[in-house]
Amino acid sequence: MTLRELSRTVDRPLVVPLMGYPGVQLTKSSIKQNGFNWGLHFWTIYELVKKFEPDAIFFMMDLSVEANALGLPVRFPLHESPSVEYPLVKKLDDLNQFLSLDILKDGRVTAFIETMKLMKKTIDIPKGGYVIGPFTLAGLMLGANDIAIATLDDKELVFKVLEFCTTTIIHYAKALVEAGADIIAILEPTAVILSPAAFWEFSGQFVKEIIKEISVIPILHVCGGASNLLDKMVLTGAEGLSLDSLVDFPTAAQKIPEDMFLIGNIDPVRVMRNGSPEEVKRKTLELLEKMRPYSNFILSTGCDLPPETPLENIAAFMEAGKSYRR
Repeated sequence: MTLRELSRTVDRPLVVPLMGYPGVQLTKSSIKQNGFNWGLHFWTIYELVKKFEPDAIFFMMDLSVEANALGLPVRFPLHESPSVEYPLVKKLDDLNQFLSLDILKDGRVTAFIETMKLMKKTIDIPKGGYVIGPFTLAGLMLGANDIAIATLDDKELVFKVLEFCTTTIIHYAKALVEAGADIIAILEPTAVILSPAAFWEFSGQFVKEIIKEISVIPILHVCGGASNLLDKMVLTGAEGLSLDSLVDFPTAAQKIPEDMFLIGNIDPVRVMRNGSPEEVKRKTLELLEKMRPYSNFILSTGCDLPPETPLENIAAFMEAGKSYRR
């Protein structure tokens, strides 16, 4: 199934909030517990589906899964998303220590794959999984500041790390597809620091390689002010672009092909976490009206919602989205 085919199953825009983290409120659990325990992670996602009835669902967004499996040091707060503490690659020889590793043998990777298997067995709407983007994983391995400098003065190192990251990500993505994922979203937030030309050189062409290997719906997610990168994102072969609240969607819609979908982009913090249900509904309806002329639009949030997002705000978002008609 393609996004276009999926969009034709309803007479309104699809409504697919990125809402894994707030599910901890429903299962009285922590982000850390969900990240290690596939039974709990599945239960959290299942409860979200039961309560809000979205048109598709993703498991929790976690940018540390692949990096952790490679042995990078990761901090695991109880109620916040994990984060890589420091990079391990400074020179080309440092990459050798990772080459023989199979990340599918890692416990946390296994936990996410098993979560997807349980979602496949029990949840009857399209199911999505996340993988990290190649430039973002390379940035964790090299350090964000160091990779930015290396794109200018040590391209050989950057390309070698990117090639390794791309192979690693494909391996994990294929395992998620085999486990039952209908959608794979590639999370590439670090790429927002790049110019359009550098985006293609150090991210886009590698994202395209990953997408070629994915047999399900591919989505590219980039945070921040990514409007200047749209022309290059289009070339990756993604069926959907998941973009955050800094991007003006009506303008963006005029820059992409009709068969590529824009996914977003209600502000996950200012509106969804901090706003009232009335404000959430108003902002959601405003976005829907702005995107009325465009059939290639999926209503979502700009990123995964903070865990403390009020559940009544998610309900207001869903009510506004599912009651809207073109």
